[in-house]
Amino acid sequence: MSPAVLFRTFFFLLILFVVIYIGTENTQTIDFHFSLLLDKPARTSAALVYFAVFSVGVIGGTLFNAGAGKDGGRGKGEDEGGRSKKKK
Repeated sequence: MSPAVLFRTFFFLLILFVVIYIGTENTQTIDFHFSLLLDKPARTSAALVYFAVFSVGVIGGTLFNAGAGKDGGRGKGEDEGGRSKKKK
């Protein structure tokens, strides 16, 4: 396992810990205003709103980065205008 994958996993678990901690500490009910989609404010727990916003961010980031590794990190191939590597 590469150190980068290990670091990303640790960082993601740290963020999940913060989400759980905020959820346990903020149990009060709030009015969530989002006028683009909701006519009236949604009355729900603060933890649920925080988790929903976090989830939308994670899903959006995953979808945004999903197509980034199509070529496996390699440069352009010979058929795409790149130079071919010399064999030794």
